[in-house]
Amino acid sequence: MSLRDLKQQFLEYLEIERGRSALTVRNYDHYLTRFFDWLGSDKVTDVTAPKLREFRLWLNRLESSQAEEGTLKKRTQNYHLIALRAFLKYLRKQDIKCVDPEVIELAKVPERMIDIISHEEVVRILDAPDTATTIGLRDKCILELLYATGLRVAELCSLSRDDIDLREDGFSIRGKGEKVRIVYLTDTARETLKKYLGGRTDSDEALFIAHGKSSAKRAERNEDLRLTPRTMQRILKHYAIKAGVTKTVTPHTMRHAFATSLLHNGADIRSVQALLGHSSIVTTQIYTHVVDNQLRDIHKKFHSR
Repeated sequence: MSLRDLKQQFLEYLEIERGRSALTVRNYDHYLTRFFDWLGSDKVTDVTAPKLREFRLWLNRLESSQAEEGTLKKRTQNYHLIALRAFLKYLRKQDIKCVDPEVIELAKVPERMIDIISHEEVVRILDAPDTATTIGLRDKCILELLYATGLRVAELCSLSRDDIDLREDGFSIRGKGEKVRIVYLTDTARETLKKYLGGRTDSDEALFIAHGKSSAKRAERNEDLRLTPRTMQRILKHYAIKAGVTKTVTPHTMRHAFATSLLHNGADIRSVQALLGHSSIVTTQIYTHVVDNQLRDIHKKFHSR
């Protein structure tokens, strides 16, 4: 079979057997297609260790309009290599002779830096919406839920009204890799959400929808009113500017603020890992910088000099 036919089988395997999200499947398709186009061949036997090394070199020199230095970031290069390695492992599982996937080694990447905003900045952003308006009340709910739960923006967008029982402290969410976890509401988030949903007169199942004149026309055309991740990113940016926060603020920034708030107040890292829905504790450990001040105080208190 040709490489492209095998790729299609592999993508279907990811979707059905592995239960990967549509976005993951689409990304793998993109990375593998880029490799096949570069290879200029449709034969499995042409995927050799030397060719893989040449591809890595080509990726490293590939110009990117999104990168300051003009080339692909190491992390993006690794995404290509991860997709290739997974594809080759799949071929071996199907007893198709191919190059050993283990010849592909990932590039070392610098430790991830995360966007941090102070508690005071978070409070200013949370207080920025005008709750006297429907849109302002909706946006207040979005901000409060992001900070209360640490949800990813895609997870928040996916919520429907029936997913949350406001008589309960928490609710379940299906996150990355189809993993289900429990997240919890603060009193402020619950009360704001209760007020917002109590004022809704529409029958749309989505928890957060578009409001205003344009939304009425969309409803008449039976179009989806559910807010998208891109819209929520714009909402965060708007209120950060309104609150006078000069840093770049995204929904993921609020997720970071959620995690650092828990750690600042004494939560253990395993609990934070569970609340964030991280598969690996290593991912959660990027937030441990928040104990730096505690380490400084311990050093000052106990060092003999």
